[in-house]
Amino acid sequence: MTKKYVEGQTFTQLNFSEESLEPGEYENCTFSQCTFSAGDISHFIFADCVFEECDLSNSKLTNTTLRDVSFDNCKLLGLRFEDCNTFLLSMNFSHCVLNFSSFYKLKLKSAKFQSCSLLEVDFTEAELNEASFQQADLQGSVFYKTNLSGADFRGASNVVIDPEANNLKKAKFNRENVFGLLAKYGLKIE
Repeated sequence: MTKKYVEGQTFTQLNFSEESLEPGEYENCTFSQCTFSAGDISHFIFADCVFEECDLSNSKLTNTTLRDVSFDNCKLLGLRFEDCNTFLLSMNFSHCVLNFSSFYKLKLKSAKFQSCSLLEVDFTEAELNEASFQQADLQGSVFYKTNLSGADFRGASNVVIDPEANNLKKAKFNRENVFGLLAKYGLKIE
């Protein structure tokens, strides 16, 4: 059975939770103000696509390909990105809500999480070298055995990272973030 191939189309204000998007490969497509929440986009291929103001919360991503995909102003609650196809996986996020999502063991070098809400997100054992978390809220996010070398946390809030359990070589922090690097010691700094 041949899967559908769609190139260069724009999908606007469609609710794919009610009527599913046809399975296939979508290249250079834009999804604007679309709803996928609690849907199943497993085995889909999205290459060079943009999602703007979309809701993909709690969607299934089993073996979904996300290659050079941008998410702008999207709601992405509870997504298990580690279920995606990891071959050439590349995503960037701007002004998105990614609360309760997971990037467990993913390789996302240079990924951008610009001005995102990342509450309770799992980054355990992820490769996030040179990633940008500028202006992101990381309250309750988990970093353990995570490669954050060269990552940029300037302007991020609620940063709590154990330097002994993560690779932070050449990572960039504001002065305010430094307290989150010392949190495990229970120090009272005034």
